[in-house]
Amino acid sequence: MHIIYVGRRGGALRSVNLDLRWLLALLALLVPALLAAGMALGNLLAPKISESDQALLQVLDEQREELGLVRSDAERQLQAFSAHIAALQARLTRLDALGERLTELADLDASEFDFSLDVGQGGPELPLQGEAFSPPPFMEALDELSWRMGSREAQLEVLEQVLAERRLEEAGELAGRPVARGYVSSSFGRRIDPLTGRASVHRGVDFAAHPGSEVLAVAAGVVTWSGRKTGYGLTVEISHADGYVTLYAHNQSNLVKVGDLVQRGQPIATVGRSGRSTGYHVHFEVSRHGKTVNPAAYIARVAEAR
Repeated sequence: MHIIYVGRRGGALRSVNLDLRWLLALLALLVPALLAAGMALGNLLAPKISESDQALLQVLDEQREELGLVRSDAERQLQAFSAHIAALQARLTRLDALGERLTELADLDASEFDFSLDVGQGGPELPLQGEAFSPPPFMEALDELSWRMGSREAQLEVLEQVLAERRLEEAGELAGRPVARGYVSSSFGRRIDPLTGRASVHRGVDFAAHPGSEVLAVAAGVVTWSGRKTGYGLTVEISHADGYVTLYAHNQSNLVKVGDLVQRGQPIATVGRSGRSTGYHVHFEVSRHGKTVNPAAYIARVAEAR
């Protein structure tokens, strides 16, 4: 390689001849030396990380990854919790509506079972020992909802008890007619006997009805007689609360037996003309503590309610 340069003095031109092979060899020696020097300088300037520090960094990386998984799982659980809260709120709304409806059907005082108000509670505050704990907002919402559910359930339990007692009282109370369709063909008291034409006492009320139609119990009770009686033909007797007994006579067939529990309105026999009778009808008697009473007052109870 031939290099020409201008000198400072006099501006004379000078030239230098360089062998290219030597130049390449020189560069080959300088480049590795410069790289080695740079690496050595970098090692001197960079902070040294010990094995314990490397282990700590690895633990931190693992904890970051685990924290990310925990956060994702917590978000999923919170979403599920929110859906559960919404379902409980819907159930509570339905309970409130049911309670109000039951109150209306039972004809109870609306102020006694007001499902829009909270149940009254109170008392002196007696804090426990220890530091105060502030639950997260969603826990407060859950506690409030749980408390409201409990108060509604308590109200519904009381309402259910009231209705059950009322149903028992109403079921055991004599009321109504022993046939669904028919008319009174003979009243209670003095009358002219239809077979002899002589004055006599009629101890019940006769209901003329279609042959084979159902004879119905007028109250809940226990069957104490199911069979034939002189003058009455096929007869059913039912014992009720407070010493009442009802009698259904001249049946075509009896549908119950002694010991059966019957409910008001339950068919217990079919209309016939067995025994001492001039036609198809039901002879209906009511007695209390063994003494016959006029059934008219008990028959009229349902007529007034309807």
